[in-house]
Amino acid sequence: MSKPGEFSLTRYLAAKKGLDDRSLNRHVFDTLVRSLAAFPGPAPLKVLEVGCGIGTMVERLLDWGLIGRDAVYHAIDLEPENIGAARERSRAYAPAHAYQISEEAGVLSLSSRQGHSLQVALEAIDLYDFLRREQGRQVWDLLIAHAFLDLVDLPATLPPLLSLLEKGGHFYFTLNFDGATTFLPPIDAQLDRQIEELYHQTMDRRLNNGRPSGHSLTGRRLFQMLPAAGAQILAAGSSDWVVYPGPDGYPGDEAYFLHFIIQTLAAALQGHPQLPENRFRDWVAERHRQIERGELIYLARQLDFLGYVKGES
Repeated sequence: MSKPGEFSLTRYLAAKKGLDDRSLNRHVFDTLVRSLAAFPGPAPLKVLEVGCGIGTMVERLLDWGLIGRDAVYHAIDLEPENIGAARERSRAYAPAHAYQISEEAGVLSLSSRQGHSLQVALEAIDLYDFLRREQGRQVWDLLIAHAFLDLVDLPATLPPLLSLLEKGGHFYFTLNFDGATTFLPPIDAQLDRQIEELYHQTMDRRLNNGRPSGHSLTGRRLFQMLPAAGAQILAAGSSDWVVYPGPDGYPGDEAYFLHFIIQTLAAALQGHPQLPENRFRDWVAERHRQIERGELIYLARQLDFLGYVKGES
């Protein structure tokens, strides 16, 4: 596909669902399945997802059979547009997958043929406002953050997030970026390496409302930060993004995903004093042309984590 004239975050999030599906570490996921199978019933499983985007994770957990019992799923995201898209996707998902669906007071109820009920509450709210509101309420059995923790101030955010879990409650933190971005084929090895390094530096220096917002080494930092916050890691593993053209080109809408990635990098480094403007502009244009020709290969190193909050449940 040719470079889009405009870019949409919701389309990007939809375009990467298949990529996320094949990238998630199955050892980590299977360990989560086994852990939740031992979760005591009959009370509904209480799940909180932060940074839920357009709601692809709840679809994935239903498709992969993780939620096979009564559950309450509360999903939050900063962007009202994402929450609106998540609501519409849930409404379309239910009948397409043999779920009965009803809605009351903004809560979607999905009922399976086996008699299980999933209550989905979607809320547009800033994470830090949510944490202040929920402080002191240890009510959640499972906390999910998918492709999200590398966008927040981890030292300040991780402890209050984990404090929302019941003692013994589990966390599932996925697609945490870990310091490697590769575009192939090379254009200029030295320039490629410089752009990668400077792009990672923008992640380390990024601010949101004056607050640090992410880090390029989030994945490996979690190995130290989780135990320091009172958590036990049960499983961890790589969940790298690997995007390449097959015999029929890129899968699904992943050409759009690649254009979005290049556009994001270009915006982050626009006007950078260490990059010659003309050479960088030509580099960006050539990467877009590589996508159009079905040549670009993109790799990003990421890590998944599963664990629980220490203490008696």
